[in-house]
Amino acid sequence: MWINFFNLRLFCCLLAVLMVVVLVINVTQVEYLDHETASATFIDSSGHFVSSQLTGVSRNPYCGYEHQTLSSQERLEEDSLLAAFQWQVPDVGPVPFLKSTDPSSSYFVILNSAALFKVGSQLEVLVHVQDFQRKPKKYGGDYLQARIHSPKLQAGAVGRVVDYQNGFYKVFFTLLWPGKVKVAISLVHPSEGIRVLQHLQEGKPDRVYFKSLFRSGRISETTECNVCLPGGLPLCNFTDLYTGEPWFCFKPKKLPCSSRINHFKGGYLKGLLTAAETAFFQSGVNIKMPINSSGPDWVTVIPRSIKEANNLELFQGSGTFPSGYYYKDQWRPRKFKMRQFNDPDNITECLQRKVVYLFGDSTIRQWFEYLTTFVPDLVEFNLGSPKNVGPFLAVDQKHNILLKYRCHGPPIRFTTVFSNDLRYVANELNGIVGGKNTVVAIAVWSHFSTFPLEVYIRRLRNIRRAVVQLLDRSPKTVVVIRTANAQELGPEVSLFNSDWYNFQLDTVLRKMFSGVGVYLVDAWEMTLAHYLPHKLHPDEVIVKNQLDMFLSFVCPLET
Repeated sequence: MWINFFNLRLFCCLLAVLMVVVLVINVTQVEYLDHETASATFIDSSGHFVSSQLTGVSRNPYCGYEHQTLSSQERLEEDSLLAAFQWQVPDVGPVPFLKSTDPSSSYFVILNSAALFKVGSQLEVLVHVQDFQRKPKKYGGDYLQARIHSPKLQAGAVGRVVDYQNGFYKVFFTLLWPGKVKVAISLVHPSEGIRVLQHLQEGKPDRVYFKSLFRSGRISETTECNVCLPGGLPLCNFTDLYTGEPWFCFKPKKLPCSSRINHFKGGYLKGLLTAAETAFFQSGVNIKMPINSSGPDWVTVIPRSIKEANNLELFQGSGTFPSGYYYKDQWRPRKFKMRQFNDPDNITECLQRKVVYLFGDSTIRQWFEYLTTFVPDLVEFNLGSPKNVGPFLAVDQKHNILLKYRCHGPPIRFTTVFSNDLRYVANELNGIVGGKNTVVAIAVWSHFSTFPLEVYIRRLRNIRRAVVQLLDRSPKTVVVIRTANAQELGPEVSLFNSDWYNFQLDTVLRKMFSGVGVYLVDAWEMTLAHYLPHKLHPDEVIVKNQLDMFLSFVCPLET
């Protein structure tokens, strides 16, 4: 009997141990799965690894984008992109204008100004922001832009800003040329203005509206169009069948949807701000205003020895920041040697026997205009297209060069685009055979600044998929992406095309095309680092540097 009792106790003990083991394994697996779905490691634009906790990522309900059908990988990527740009603006309630950031009362200090600086050294600058009552701010969220420059040398480079969320900011610069180097810091928008821009992005994405003309015989009607439309009125569904990009117009009362003739910008909504909010957007007060230094605003940089310079080059990794700098008005990328195409014959030699496709907004149309103006043999062929809209075509028959420009599909704020010319870049890429004599350049950003980021992410996802397929079938095709750029800002433009909006788009674009096998023309840094005023369409000297970089990718220096 005692033997049976002992066996029973032994069996019960073993069963209990087994149940504990199973429970531990299950808990461990659940925790592992939880961790796998809630966090991921990504590489930021500077090449550093960033671990992002993806729980609590808020999605904008605009147009049902939160209900998109995405693969698990696409969902994870979108979550990481949205999490990466969670701008830290504390919810401190309504802030009166006098307690908002005042650039004229704020100041910066060069922290290591007594140090001996050599080319390649790091310069650190501390920025302290104050309000209009000259009291220190206790929270962050301001949008600053920073650069170093040497006017006599026509040299400049951008800096990296870190927000400590307590009214202090630190800016890091890499000193890239010898001589007297000055620091320039500017307040683009106070944190109180950024909160307003956030609310507009989330709650008023339709503040730019579009229209289309429908016509049949003598009957014509004009209706409003957008990515999605409110209310229960009948709609014309112009969603692209291949990319799934949504686009709708209110249905005309007397005409079928098939009678659509064109697309054009309808206008900008007015009265978006309250009187109190308007105070945060004043030219000459708190939009792109300089912050002065408390003490010296410059340092002297001495050259390195040849040995030191060679060692410095060895430590420039894939995440080099800044990506380049100006010297004597010429852009110098830090990761490769850029050629100068100062003579039209140099460009002709580079593009000989090539087909060049330019897709996107008016900032890449500038490339078409520059090339057809600078290269006399590249003659524009009149297609009868609307001015500044396209499509445009230029030919050099002698050297067998074909240059094409076509704008991207809606949303696009051009004056009038014929319906047949509303083409999505992804679809155009799918129609290109590619090869060693095919060059593609893409710039898609400016017309997405008023929409939630999900709209832009979807567009880039479609373009990226088409780019990957093009490079798979024709690996020798050269694909170049032009990034966003800073522009001039006033009270009204800030609500629609603020640099803060475009900084988001630029960040998303860089992350989504990282590792895809495309080349990047860093228009963002090339605009911020230059001494000329910011413009949506940069001046010719900046465009010339962009083209030199683009052509250097097409025809690199032989090494």
